[in-house]
Amino acid sequence: MSTRYQQVADHIGKQISSGLLQTGERLPSVRQYASDMGISVSTVIRGYELLQDQMLIEPRPQSGFYVRPQFERCQAPAISQPKRQPSEVNLDALAVQLLQTTQDTEVIQLGTAPPQTNVSSVKLISRIMMKVIREDQTNSQNSGARGNNEQCIADYDPPPGNKNLRRQIARRMINAGVNIHPDEIVITTGCQEAMNLCLQAVTKFGDTVVVESPSYFGTLKAIESLGLKALEIPTDAENGMSLSALELAIREWNIRACILTPNYSNPLGYCMTDENKHQLRNILKKADIVIIEDDIYAELGYTAQRPKAIKAFDEAGENSNVLLCSSLSKSLSPSLRIGWAIPGRWLDQVTQLKVSSSMAGATLPALTAARYLEMGIFDRHLRQMRRYYKDKRDYFLYLATEHLPKNIRITHPEGGYVIWIELSKDVDSMVLFEQARKENISIAPGPLFSVSGQYKNFIRMNYGKADKKQLEKAMIILGRLLTE
Repeated sequence: MSTRYQQVADHIGKQISSGLLQTGERLPSVRQYASDMGISVSTVIRGYELLQDQMLIEPRPQSGFYVRPQFERCQAPAISQPKRQPSEVNLDALAVQLLQTTQDTEVIQLGTAPPQTNVSSVKLISRIMMKVIREDQTNSQNSGARGNNEQCIADYDPPPGNKNLRRQIARRMINAGVNIHPDEIVITTGCQEAMNLCLQAVTKFGDTVVVESPSYFGTLKAIESLGLKALEIPTDAENGMSLSALELAIREWNIRACILTPNYSNPLGYCMTDENKHQLRNILKKADIVIIEDDIYAELGYTAQRPKAIKAFDEAGENSNVLLCSSLSKSLSPSLRIGWAIPGRWLDQVTQLKVSSSMAGATLPALTAARYLEMGIFDRHLRQMRRYYKDKRDYFLYLATEHLPKNIRITHPEGGYVIWIELSKDVDSMVLFEQARKENISIAPGPLFSVSGQYKNFIRMNYGKADKKQLEKAMIILGRLLTE
C-alpha cells in the first residue's frame, strides 16, 4: 500500500503524463495543495521531493514548483568502427582555434569543455586565496610565526608538490577505492600535464598507444607531441571500450600503453562498470600493457556514489600497471591549474619529468586548493554541481528533441557535462562549425576526436557552461542551419 506522499506524487505525475499539467506550468503551492487535499504540509513537501527525484518538477527560487520539460530519450550512436591499425596523430590547428573562442564573450560556448564557475562555491576561491595571502604577509612580518613546514607563497613549490594538498587528495581517493599515501602523489599543472608526464614515463618515440574512439582531442594532442602512434578501439556510448576488440588488437599489434577515461568519458559520457574495469585491467596486465587512467570527470556523476577508478583494481609495487591522472579543473575551477598523477611504480620517473617539464608548481594555487579541500565545502559544492549538470542535461535533451532534426542520435551521459551527437550522414560538421561560428555559437566538430578523420557528421557540445536562454537560442539556430 502506497504512502500519502507517494499518492501525492502519483496524482500530480498522472496529470503531467496526461497533459493536464503542461511544461512550465506552476503547481499549487505546498500550503494550497495541503489545504485542498486535507493533508499535512509535510506530506505535500515529501510528495514534491519525490516528483523532483523523478525529474517531473523543478523548484524556482521565490516562485514555487513548475513542471519540468519532458523529452523522449533519443537513440544513442552505434558503437564506433574506427580503422584497425595504428596511425600517426596529425591534428590541425582547429583545436587551438576552438580554445581561442573562449576569449570571445559574444560567443555561446558549447564547443570547449570548461565547467560552470558562476556559483558561490567557486567564487569562494578568491576569498580563500586572499586569506592565504594575508596570512603569509602576517607570518613574514612576525619573525618566527611561520612553522618549519609552512610554505611562503613567493617560493617554488617543487615536486612532488604541496604536502597538505597531497594529503587532501589521498583522502578523496579513498572514495574511488584507491588507498595511497600522500607521498605517492605528484602535483601537476592540470590533468593535461599529468597525462603528458605519465605518457613520457612509460613510452618511447614510435610506440603505439590504445585510445577510445572517439577520444578527447587533448589526449590525441599529447600522443602527437611525443611522436607516438594511436590505435583507436571501438567504443560504445553506454558501455565504453569494447574489450573483445581490445583483445583482438593486442593479438595483432605491439602495444605499449592504453589511455582512457572510464568514468564519464569525454565526449561519450559513459561510465564503465566495475566488472569491465577489473576485466580491462587484467587483460592489459596479462599483456604487459600500461594503463593511463584519466579520472578528471569522476566526481561529477549524477548518482550519489562516486564510481571506482580502474586504479582501485591495481596491484601494489612492481605489479602495478595503472597510472591515474586527475585535476580540479572540471570539478571546481580551471583557473587553479591543479592536477595530479598517481603513477605507482613510475613515481620516480614522473617526479623527475615534472622537474624537467616545469621545475615546480605554482605555490599560491596549491595552498588555496589545499585550504579549500580541508574546509570540508568541496562535497557540498559537488552535490550542487551534480544537480545543476543533471538538470542542464535534461533541458538540453528537451531542446534537442524540440529543435534538431528527428533523425539525430544522441548520448545520454550520467555524469560530466558534454554530449555527443550523430547528425545525418550528409552533414559535414566542419561546415556546420564554420556556419555556427558566424552565428556566434561554438561547437566542436567530430573529426577533432579521431586520428583518422572520422566522425565528419558528429559534434560534441558542452551543456554545462551556457545558461538556459543561451542554450535555447543556440539550439534554435543550429536546428535552422541543419534544416537549411
